[in-house]
Amino acid sequence: METTSRPAAQSTVSDSPAPGAQRTTAPEGKAGAAAQRAVDGYLKAPFPWYGLDEAFTGPRRLMQVGAAADGTVQHGAMGHGDEPSIRSEAAGTEKERFAVVITVAASPVRRSGDGTGVLDATTVSSAAWLAGSGLLAHTWPAQLDHSLRDDWLDQQTETAFELADDMSGPAWSTLSLPVDGEPTPFHYRESEFGWVLAGSTRTGVHIGAYGRGMSAYGLGFSAVEDLASYIPS
Repeated sequence: METTSRPAAQSTVSDSPAPGAQRTTAPEGKAGAAAQRAVDGYLKAPFPWYGLDEAFTGPRRLMQVGAAADGTVQHGAMGHGDEPSIRSEAAGTEKERFAVVITVAASPVRRSGDGTGVLDATTVSSAAWLAGSGLLAHTWPAQLDHSLRDDWLDQQTETAFELADDMSGPAWSTLSLPVDGEPTPFHYRESEFGWVLAGSTRTGVHIGAYGRGMSAYGLGFSAVEDLASYIPS
């Protein structure tokens, strides 16, 4: 699996939008400028983005894209529902209801952007790793002291990597969810912090997702036709 870094800062806009994603304009002002930079990063991707399908009627938002050293967009995340925060369970994290969908470009073994090495192929394990580490980034066990969170996060992130590298292991079960209306198999696991799932689409991308407070069993995914639906008005 590809040990890609956590989602990075957004990139600049390309001349053409991602397949299926219409070019859109963010609101004016400072907030609008920041939103437009986020949109530009998503538009630069050479692959379709996925989010929850139309059955989900709650708020949507853009999060971050991750790019290689040469600026090529490799993955990104779309948020649905509440905006997750790093809070302990005692502070009410269990009341949050959110699902984050991560799209990962399917890529073969290839040379790194700086030409100094080789990157592994991206697989469903790549999506599982990004989803697992994403869930942990918004988790803070109630019994954990603030000064120990970094150590805990490092340990749990390593565990998430190991789990993602063993998709046939006992930690994972399988379920079928619709992707563009077609039943699609996903790997799925739950923890005390939330759930993680990962699968592949017929359009050549891998989907990872994580969430809390929303059941994964009732979700469906579809290609994002218009990024405007992920920009607050």
